[in-house]
Amino acid sequence: GAMTDFGPLLANPRTLLLGAAAQFGIFATVLGALTLNYFGLISFTLPQAAAIGIIGGADGPTAIYLSGKLAPELLGAIAVAAYSYMALVPLIQPPIMKALTTETERKIRMVQLRTVSKREKILFPVVLLLLVALLLPDAAPL
Repeated sequence: GAMTDFGPLLANPRTLLLGAAAQFGIFATVLGALTLNYFGLISFTLPQAAAIGIIGGADGPTAIYLSGKLAPELLGAIAVAAYSYMALVPLIQPPIMKALTTETERKIRMVQLRTVSKREKILFPVVLLLLVALLLPDAAPL
């Protein structure tokens, strides 16, 4: 959102790969919805599967906007699912993190690699917004 701190990303651009890998969930969900068609369990069209998949982006307004465009008949269910998912993350994530990490790993204190100037923090989202609006004008409202 508007309060996102891009400092750690600007200091260590390799962390962008973590965010890119997280988007795999969107494609996995689309393929999962289409696989349900293959096995004859539930019938979803490609636009419906795409609208369901965008929930994996963990962005409620985007999920609602795209489901309104791609599959208006699923808008209510997708809105409830997207916001329920986001509301439950603080409850679901801690036990999973505790199960997958050791206590020593959880106590590691991360330090920022370099100091990121205020100018960089302001210019980065502005330049990125302009670049995306120029390259993908349909995505500008998002």
